Amino acid sequence: MKKIIVPIDFSDHSEYALKAAALLAKRHQIEIVVLHMLDISIASLSESASDLQAQSIFYLKLAEKRFSSFLKKDYLKEVKVTPIIKHYLSFREINDIAEEVSADLIIMSSHGASGIKELFVGSNTEKVVRFSSIPVLILKEELFDLNFEDVVYACDFSEKSIPAYKKTVKLMHFFGAELHLLYVNLPNDSFKTSAEMKEMAANFLTKADQDSSKLKEVTFECELTIEKGILKFSHRIGADLIAISTHGRKGLSHIFEGSVAEDLGNHSMLPVITIKI
Repeated sequence: MKKIIVPIDFSDHSEYALKAAALLAKRHQIEIVVLHMLDISIASLSESASDLQAQSIFYLKLAEKRFSSFLKKDYLKEVKVTPIIKHYLSFREINDIAEEVSADLIIMSSHGASGIKELFVGSNTEKVVRFSSIPVLILKEELFDLNFEDVVYACDFSEKSIPAYKKTVKLMHFFGAELHLLYVNLPNDSFKTSAEMKEMAANFLTKADQDSSKLKEVTFECELTIEKGILKFSHRIGADLIAISTHGRKGLSHIFEGSVAEDLGNHSMLPVITIKI
């Protein structure tokens, strides 16, 4: 891992993400790319081109000044920090920037969202998760160390999840964490017998080039929803981090099918890392 992107909005929550990135950067000599998305959409359509340009320059200079002040933190000393300010257009742009600078990870902090807002709008972090092709680490509170010892990886053991699982194994090796594989067995049409779950897990591990002994490390949890199963198991083993793969659904498919990864990012007090399938 060589580069981390941290999107900031100058809030306390975005500073939680910046502090976590600094902890990781100092340990592994990683560069932090600090990104601020400048929203200049407040300019009205009736204004002339020259007025819009002058207003854009004004807000850009203001953001640069605030950015410079925000980054004068003791915990960023001896850390390579590259500040970037972009005009805000869409959350897809954060992924474009991540690819442009060859970033390995995005770290964000989430306030969470609920109710109608969660269904139709969602948090900014959710939107980044939806578009990101690289892992996104989501924090809910300030971390004073970044020692992830026990990580729960929830998996459906489908063949299309194998690349994301391999990425997760590699990432957890980097963190020095033990990965606990979890399958949440749901009622009704999704229910599977013990034999069916074990066979599915064994086939998955074989195709993922994992030793068959890994099957002993898989936990099968029965719950009404995948999210409840993940949170219950994570609490039981005292996990430090939840890892989950995501399809990055958008549009109507997102509204009607939802995303377990985004729900966890919204509701879990534990850090969550998402890996795109």
